[in-house]
Amino acid sequence: MRVLVIGSGGREHALCWKIARSPLCEELYCAPGNAGIAQEAELLALTPGDSSAVLAACRELSVDLVVVGPEQPLVDGLADVLRTEGIAVFGPTAAGARLEGSKSFAKDFMVRHGIPTAAAHVFDDGDALMEHLESCRLPTVVKADGLAAGKGVLVCTTREQALDAGRLMAQERRFGEASDRVVVEEFLMGEEATVLALVDGDTVVPLQASQDHKRRFDGDMGPNTGGMGAYTPVPAVSSALMERVCREVLQPAASGLVAEGMPYQGLLYAGLMLCADGPRVIEFNCRFGDPEAQPLLMALDSDLLPLLDATARGQLASAEPPRWYEGAVLCVVLVSGGYPGAYPKGLPISGLGLQQPDEDVVVFHAGTLDDGSGEVLTAGGRVLGVTARGTSLDVARDRAYAQVSSIDWDGMDYRTDIAVRALRSNQRDR
Repeated sequence: MRVLVIGSGGREHALCWKIARSPLCEELYCAPGNAGIAQEAELLALTPGDSSAVLAACRELSVDLVVVGPEQPLVDGLADVLRTEGIAVFGPTAAGARLEGSKSFAKDFMVRHGIPTAAAHVFDDGDALMEHLESCRLPTVVKADGLAAGKGVLVCTTREQALDAGRLMAQERRFGEASDRVVVEEFLMGEEATVLALVDGDTVVPLQASQDHKRRFDGDMGPNTGGMGAYTPVPAVSSALMERVCREVLQPAASGLVAEGMPYQGLLYAGLMLCADGPRVIEFNCRFGDPEAQPLLMALDSDLLPLLDATARGQLASAEPPRWYEGAVLCVVLVSGGYPGAYPKGLPISGLGLQQPDEDVVVFHAGTLDDGSGEVLTAGGRVLGVTARGTSLDVARDRAYAQVSSIDWDGMDYRTDIAVRALRSNQRDR
């Protein structure tokens, strides 16, 4: 098969890394890619949002399958354009991608189909938003309705924080058009987890649960980010709880999309809060999570490509189910100083050459570029995702942080507590 992956981040590097290892993969392309992806795939100088250019490349290169990594091209309708031209695409139509593209749409959808989620109010008017925030119950969660790269969610524990969040959204327009509409949600108590599922119409194939670390600093402090690290599996997600997530969240979502005339073919991401009365949906996304994809795809012990292809062609029901590595996998995200705010670019990265050939440790590139001389430079806020697997979570964690210690650039930073809560829980349970 000739495969084109769309995107340039750590998620796309993980997808390319896994797809390249499939015996079914004849040629692998990525647009636009990054310095790490260049080791796995031929890079194409295409803009992911330029559907005409992507379509032309698919025809010229006789691409059999397109795998869309990021959310924006899906929300903008890239899958619609390609499918209309007879090209198989792993990724939902623009209609299905609204589950991520509009939080208010997702809320209404969940209410219609009885999917458990937080209570919410939606505001199109800034004055009405501020009036609500002056008296609403605290803590509360203020969300930009549209796409904001994982940063448009503000958890407010004080009245001052809530009013500041409202001003940031409605007056300062920090998130641009994404905050034309604002969703204010009930604050949920519990532990977070992510369950991703392959969805093809009514067919749902869940993947192993993972847990992301959204907050910028240790101890879950600081602003939300695109994700500072992740691990899989999640001790808090038992087989019984996974069955409940499938029954109460994933299957109703897939069937609801079919019932509303927008059958889904791609990856459905359910961000969950594990509350005392059961799982509730914090958010739906329409693609693999980043950084959840890095540990998940490294934990996948079977071929990914047949699953992607079967989903894209409406044949998921007859595909072989995924098999999983028996241990654990953990990813630590290395970021540029200043992230998620302003940060420098073009800084040389040292230590990448120190990585030993090891199937249990992979450094996935998220925001990098090759300057032409072979030196790898930073090109984003999230730069690398150091990912390791081991027979247990503590072994995987030790391997990941050992590799982190060999990498450096000016201002590099990372969280030192990825999976610490799970490890402490494991110790208490012994």
